[in-house]
Amino acid sequence: MDNNKQKKPKGPLKNVAVLSGIAIQMGVIIYLFVILGKWLDGKYNDGDKGFIVIMTLLGVGLSIYTVVKQLNRIKY
Repeated sequence: MDNNKQKKPKGPLKNVAVLSGIAIQMGVIIYLFVILGKWLDGKYNDGDKGFIVIMTLLGVGLSIYTVVKQLNRIKY
């Protein structure tokens, strides 16, 4: 009966795949917040870079939060 079930990959290879996905997710979050900051600066500020700084810091904070949350889920 257990032969029909697919085995989930275990060990360090699974952890490497999960951590690679987390790194890509972190980069995408930061990139999107930078783009949002550039758009807000173009829309509401005349040459100032206040929104880009705020959005970048917010993106870094959010990405760190998601990384910590996902790392807590990894079981060794």
